[in-house]
Amino acid sequence: MKAKKLFFKECHLAGRQYHDVDEVWEELHVGTRLELERDFDNRYDENAVAVTYINGVDDETGELESCLLGYIPSNENEEIAQLLEMGWNDVFECRISKINPEAHYENQIRLTIRIKRNEG
Repeated sequence: MKAKKLFFKECHLAGRQYHDVDEVWEELHVGTRLELERDFDNRYDENAVAVTYINGVDDETGELESCLLGYIPSNENEEIAQLLEMGWNDVFECRISKINPEAHYENQIRLTIRIKRNEG
C-alpha cells in the first residue's frame, strides 16, 4: 500500500514571540494541524510562509478565524513558498511535532511538514 503522506521537513516556528501564540497556547498540542500561507507582504522575507491556526468560525460571517503563530524559518521556506505560489496550497500538511514551554521562544514549537498524496 502506498503512503498517503511523505515526510518533507521538520523545523521550528520562527517569530513566535511577535505573533499570537499566547492567545491560543492552551489549544495547541502535539498533532495540532496548522495552515501554511504565502505572505507576499512580508517586508523581512521575500519567501515568507506564514503558519496559522484555525481557531474558530466567525458567528456573523461564517468565515474561519485564524491566528498567526509565526513563520517557516527564512532559511527553510523557499521551496514551500514556490509551491504555494504555483497554487499547490493543499499539498502540505503541517502539524505541531513538539511543544516545550520552558525552551527559548524560537524553540518552543517544532513543526513537521508532510506532502499529501494527490488522490486525483
